[in-house]
Amino acid sequence: MKKILLLNGAKKFAHSDGRYNLTMHDTALAFFDRQGFEVKVTHIDEGYDIAEEVEKFLWADVIIYQMPGWWMGAPWIVKKYIDEVFTEGHGKLYASDGRTRSDASQRYGSGGLIHGKKYMLSLTWNAPQQAFDDPADFFEGKGVDAVYFPFHKANEFLGMTALPTFLCVDVMKRPQPQEDAARYEQHLKQVFGM
Repeated sequence: MKKILLLNGAKKFAHSDGRYNLTMHDTALAFFDRQGFEVKVTHIDEGYDIAEEVEKFLWADVIIYQMPGWWMGAPWIVKKYIDEVFTEGHGKLYASDGRTRSDASQRYGSGGLIHGKKYMLSLTWNAPQQAFDDPADFFEGKGVDAVYFPFHKANEFLGMTALPTFLCVDVMKRPQPQEDAARYEQHLKQVFGM
């Protein structure tokens, strides 16, 4: 896992200017640079060439999505990126939905072509950790990965498998960017066996 694609899904919008996500993105970039990894970067909001992004997915061993939680999921620019890049990737990232004409009820989601690749979510939320973990709180104790279930499934459709998610919480009400950056570096060390 020495080739990393960092996708920065930060966007200036309303009262957010994307600094927290840029801080986490820069933390990952510096970490991988120090460790001698090859890294490619896309700042989604700055624009991208769709065909080139497909090639980046084919090149990478690991894709890391850095993004804020907006209205219970990925920002629209990240969803648009996935819609465009994954669709363009037909025949390269996935062959089909996996089903056969002889039995169209079986194996949906098994047509991915990039097995062996990994992806990871690095997320920033204003919600506190308790909102994800406590069964009596907003997300009913289901955890952050349940909030991103469709996002995970979109990546799994291509054949990729998830690495453990990293989560920054309380980023508006109680921001701790330096502490979160240090936690993120520890997370990366653990995930990448450093």
